[in-house]
Amino acid sequence: MNETTSTTKGKRFPRGLVVSAVIAGVLMAAVWLGTRPQPVKVLVRELGVGSVQSSVSNTRAGTLEACRRARISSTIGGQVIAVHTREGDRVRAGQVLLELWNEDVTAGLELATQESVAARANAEDACVRAEDAEREAKRATQLHKRGLTSDESRDQAVTEAKARNAACRAAQASLQVSVAQIAVRQAAFDKTIVKAPFDGIVADLFPEVGEYVTPSPPGIITPPAVDLIDDSCAYVTAPIDEVDAAAIRPGMPAVITLDALRDRQFKGTVRRVAPYVVDVSKQARTVDVEVIFDDPTEAKTLLTGYSADVEIILQERKDVLRIPTEAVLEGNRVLVLDTDNQQIVERTFKPGLSNWRFTEALTASQPEIKAGDLVVISLEREGVEGGARAIRETRTK
Repeated sequence: MNETTSTTKGKRFPRGLVVSAVIAGVLMAAVWLGTRPQPVKVLVRELGVGSVQSSVSNTRAGTLEACRRARISSTIGGQVIAVHTREGDRVRAGQVLLELWNEDVTAGLELATQESVAARANAEDACVRAEDAEREAKRATQLHKRGLTSDESRDQAVTEAKARNAACRAAQASLQVSVAQIAVRQAAFDKTIVKAPFDGIVADLFPEVGEYVTPSPPGIITPPAVDLIDDSCAYVTAPIDEVDAAAIRPGMPAVITLDALRDRQFKGTVRRVAPYVVDVSKQARTVDVEVIFDDPTEAKTLLTGYSADVEIILQERKDVLRIPTEAVLEGNRVLVLDTDNQQIVERTFKPGLSNWRFTEALTASQPEIKAGDLVVISLEREGVEGGARAIRETRTK
């Protein structure tokens, strides 16, 4: 029996040869597919239109400050005999926080008070006698005019009236001295009482009953007795590099973020730019900038001392094509994923405003990047470059 053959345009090929050629082609395709580089999985962000802001941020962590904070100490040294508050208590202005031993001062105040009572009584007695002597002098003068009394009697009555008036004035002066003594003793007593200068919350309370407190001598800092915070309002103070600070003005909008609440952002406004540069050893020179909360009620739930960052908005453009800043390569280049061809293509653009989140694209190379394009943000992955085969990685939540 003859072997079956295949014909092409009159030529005959053995069927076995055709089968071998097909198998060889399949093997070559398999080898090519097996050695072909696998597509790189990349993370992408879809380009869109929105606002882009030019901003500056602090170089080191800022601090959430209370509007008022007083580290209160007594003005004299002494032993604590009573503590009328605890850490975390809310107090009112004028409320007594603690007392020092003051029995001697209290006794002196009581003595001055009693002396004042006696001085007042003496003054009243002296002045009543002066009024009586004044009436007698007038009566003696009238009688003398009528010739019913002698010159000596009249002169004696007038002199007595003058003496009594002088005694009255002296007694009144003594009364004023005694009143002043009370004020002196009261001032000494007040020094033994530590009061709240404003409404607030007691952050720290250092002394206990029986301990001694001392005021700070000149040039020597000693711990305060009470740390009082007015938490009714707050602001952020943040160090800005001296180069960036030159463009900041009070009234500029800002965004406040806190390390403790990274999922929240607070709108703020620049209140103050310090008129001097802070020179910290081994660190960049900075200028302290204060930012207040636009909504003061938001700050009432925050803790004084939180570390905070501020982003101060210098300029803003709306409705512009914006690129995630994390996707921008050196030379104003971006990598775009062509999903139809599963390939990464490189594009260049001219940047406009920029911050850590977005960069404005003014113009772009041909073909241009446009809204809806998928730019690659996983630039650190191996094999991510222009011309590489790639597929989009879908993150699962």
